[in-house]
Amino acid sequence: MSPRTLTRLHRLLSDSTRHSPRGTIASRWRHYHGAADWAGLLDPLDENLRRELVRYGDLVQAAYHAFHSHPATKPDAPWPVSLPDRSYRVTRSLFSTASGELPPWVDRLVHPWMTQRSSWIGYVAVCDYDHEIHRMGRRDIVIALRGTATCLEWAENFRAGLVPIGDGNDNDEKNENSASKSPKVECGFWSLYKTAGDRVPSLSAAVVEEVRRLVNQYKGEELSITVTGHSLGAALAVLVADELSASISDAPPIAVFSFGGPRVGNRAFADQVEGRGVKVLRVVNAHDVVTRVPLGVAPAAAGPGRPERQTGFKWWPAKVLEGIDGYVDVGRELKVDSQASPYLRPDADPACCHDLEAYLHLVDGFMGTNCPFRSNAKRSLARLLSEQGGNVKKLYMSKARELRPAELDLSATAGDGASCWSNVPGCLASPSS
Repeated sequence: MSPRTLTRLHRLLSDSTRHSPRGTIASRWRHYHGAADWAGLLDPLDENLRRELVRYGDLVQAAYHAFHSHPATKPDAPWPVSLPDRSYRVTRSLFSTASGELPPWVDRLVHPWMTQRSSWIGYVAVCDYDHEIHRMGRRDIVIALRGTATCLEWAENFRAGLVPIGDGNDNDEKNENSASKSPKVECGFWSLYKTAGDRVPSLSAAVVEEVRRLVNQYKGEELSITVTGHSLGAALAVLVADELSASISDAPPIAVFSFGGPRVGNRAFADQVEGRGVKVLRVVNAHDVVTRVPLGVAPAAAGPGRPERQTGFKWWPAKVLEGIDGYVDVGRELKVDSQASPYLRPDADPACCHDLEAYLHLVDGFMGTNCPFRSNAKRSLARLLSEQGGNVKKLYMSKARELRPAELDLSATAGDGASCWSNVPGCLASPSS
């Protein structure tokens, strides 16, 4: 490695709290928020959009860190969230509740928080910093949602049958004749979104109530609503955005920025989301299998509003189901490629290809299709090395061990299973320029 390369690697391994510069986007904020479906911004990737994507991704990282730092906190207790962007203030915690239960013997094998029905899944935050509001051209309301963490959430993920959403009138003739044209979503996602817990409201009720309150509080101001999530959180983000667009009168522009999200519903659902004016930008790693599932499902038995009735389903190729009733993607896609990173191994495993930090690393380095990885990418590699060390090229791992600060240990993890880097000041790197 040349001296210049070593110097650059040393800088990328450091955890600087210094914020990268962000350009003013006030005059074009609606364009960056998807008003024109991000036309002309994705390939090549616009620098301002890159910064916004990484910033929203870091807000999702904050949801992961908050949960894994305090996984056993009771649902009705205060939940501490440390945001990487101090321009935002958390206004409400959000919880998802599974509708089913696991066999008793599972409780003896895992930590109790892994089997609790209701779990903290994210938060609502609002931008309160005048300078940032001026830079962005509006006051931004954010809903950030983490991915799968508990056993019950995993169980819900595998309930892949399509279930109708709507008013629940499944007995009328009209509904029966147009069943294949009605909006339907994945059974497990719908269950986690709509089920209320013993001490917490459903994710659906909580997020609509809080966002409506904030919209009324800041009525008369220029507002935007941004829903962001990773994996399961990406799927739930689409459900959140769809409901907000229908539940809040004169709703501000609503956009979804998702990372590594699975498919959520059928063609009718996708048309409903887009028809309501919701803009969805899906960041997809070409080698992430999660973004290609479910492949397509024909439900055996289901009823609107009754996801628990879903008892069986058949798997078919997605193209076969296009003419019947299968899963389709929503919105625009920004495709990155883990094999384009000079730091990751070309045979990186599925976990790395789906990892949120790997996604943010790839977005930070993406310039365009068939373009090399951005040579001046500035996002710190510290957490990537810590969480995906086995998928980083051996050359960089060996140099990292030589160059790392003496007080840090790349092989160590915190006692609760979180990365050791999560306790290091500045570990959440600022959006890159």
